[in-house]
Amino acid sequence: MSRIGVVGAGSFGTALAIALAEAGRDVTLWARDAEHVADMVATRCNARRLPGPVFPTSLTPTADLSDLTKSDAVLLSLPMQQLEPFLGRNRDVFDGMPLVACCKGVSLQSGNGPTAIIDQACPNSTSAILTGPSFAADIGRGLPTALTLACANAEAGETLQSLLSTPVLRLYRSTDPIGAELGGALKNVVAIAAGIVIGAGLGDSARAALMTRGFAEMRRFAEHSGAAPDTLSGLCGLGDLVLTCTSEQSRNFRYGMALGQGDAFDPAVTVEGASTARAVAHLAAQRSIDMPIATMVAAVLDQNLSVADAVQALMNRPLKEE
Repeated sequence: MSRIGVVGAGSFGTALAIALAEAGRDVTLWARDAEHVADMVATRCNARRLPGPVFPTSLTPTADLSDLTKSDAVLLSLPMQQLEPFLGRNRDVFDGMPLVACCKGVSLQSGNGPTAIIDQACPNSTSAILTGPSFAADIGRGLPTALTLACANAEAGETLQSLLSTPVLRLYRSTDPIGAELGGALKNVVAIAAGIVIGAGLGDSARAALMTRGFAEMRRFAEHSGAAPDTLSGLCGLGDLVLTCTSEQSRNFRYGMALGQGDAFDPAVTVEGASTARAVAHLAAQRSIDMPIATMVAAVLDQNLSVADAVQALMNRPLKEE
């Protein structure tokens, strides 16, 4: 039986662990909170982060990272800003193992994406990223989901694709991790902007325009960063963008709606797009990349610009060809 380790018992890590265990893998799910682990062991579910789905018998929660060292691959389902410090502290545990990032964003600390962080911290590991249009609740319920698995090493990517695909989790392989991870990161920024549009009452036509121009920004930034031109047209870019900008299951979209409505948002909810907007706006300024939507989102988040002023600034940009 194949053995999979999952680091991070949030909603997405838990959902992946359940899906893989349901498909016959031996899965170990790590959480840092021993009390949380004890609750999961006792109840055979993760009521804190993913209420409802029951753990298959082959899913074992643990608070001991050493329990993951015999895994055929380890999925790193941590918030983006935690990935770099986590691997820095635990590189000796994971270096040499196949490591698959399951987070979306850009590090505020280094400006790197997930696979670059893995490569630097664990140079003897094979790095990959699993990304695309998906909600943890759907995966946990066994609903069909398609994702992109990107690994620069084609042979290793094929092995991981076979290892991690299930009857309801269909993985499409790519050798462009830069494009895949930037698609997943940048769409969260656009989703915040789309939420602002809807929250401010600007309508679906404005959201459609925002998504279209946001996708152009995503491609521009990704290609400037070395991504293949067509990568973002797939699941990890356009597919993820459509889902995240049109569903209130998306935390980034809900956060944007709260901003647009002038409402408070639960600070306990991780909104990856907020950190990504700041990082991308900084990098775009450094590299002279035109990213008006990301720049406006970052300015609104930092309270340097009101929602009304941001909308006016975008609408008053010079007219040009599409």
